[in-house]
Amino acid sequence: MKVLIPAPLHSYTGEREVDADGATIGELLADLDRLYPGLRFRMIDEQDRMRAHIRFFVNGEQTFDLARPLSPADSVQIVQALSGG
Repeated sequence: MKVLIPAPLHSYTGEREVDADGATIGELLADLDRLYPGLRFRMIDEQDRMRAHIRFFVNGEQTFDLARPLSPADSVQIVQALSGG
């Protein structure tokens, strides 16, 4: 499936959009990490939770559940919030 990668993480993928597989968000992230080592850790913390500054959207709908089912036709967008002052 198509996965849109936020600009701050392009250094891992070299691209804005990549292909990856997975039956859930968690499996998709594991596949992305296999393809682009270190990428998952930028989105998921040591307690296997989504980092506070990362948001996942499946077909335009935000999800917070790593177990959320995916189908090959889904579109996943990863968004990284900006912070600072």
